[in-house]
Amino acid sequence: NALALGLQPNVVIGDLDSLDENLRSQLEKRHCQFIVHPARKDETDLELAVKFAMEQGAQEMLILGALGERLDHTLANVLLLALPELRFIQVRILDGRQEAFLIRDEALIEGQVGDTLSLLPLAEKVTGIYTEGLEYRLENGTLYLGPTRGISNTLTAPQAKVRVGQGLLLAVIIHK
Repeated sequence: NALALGLQPNVVIGDLDSLDENLRSQLEKRHCQFIVHPARKDETDLELAVKFAMEQGAQEMLILGALGERLDHTLANVLLLALPELRFIQVRILDGRQEAFLIRDEALIEGQVGDTLSLLPLAEKVTGIYTEGLEYRLENGTLYLGPTRGISNTLTAPQAKVRVGQGLLLAVIIHK
């Protein structure tokens, strides 16, 4: 995918079970580094890549290709955002017009008026939620794991603010 986008990967990490031999040869000719792990491991390839990026001092990560056909992998990839080690690193999953990231304390959300924003609790309950710049505001609100109350809000300004008192919120933006 990176090559198709005109990007040159520096490192390929994982068990490489889905890497075509021709593509591997192309990457080797371009001096790409390979960090190969066994197929039988406790982490997904994405988790290994995220941890490698943290070890290299990454302050920001944009994750592409994390949402796909397998629901188990998609959910696991999204839940990786909750790794405690990522607390001070800006990590976003991008997929077409969709963007997902975790809100631990507060976030400034940029988009266009009319963009859709869903706030999903990643804890039994998330409390002390304040929002600005959204059609449906919360003031000291609570969202519970399970009910769908935080789905499909709308930006009413180019910037929205979300603040969380306690818990973790997954923000999913669908840009127009």
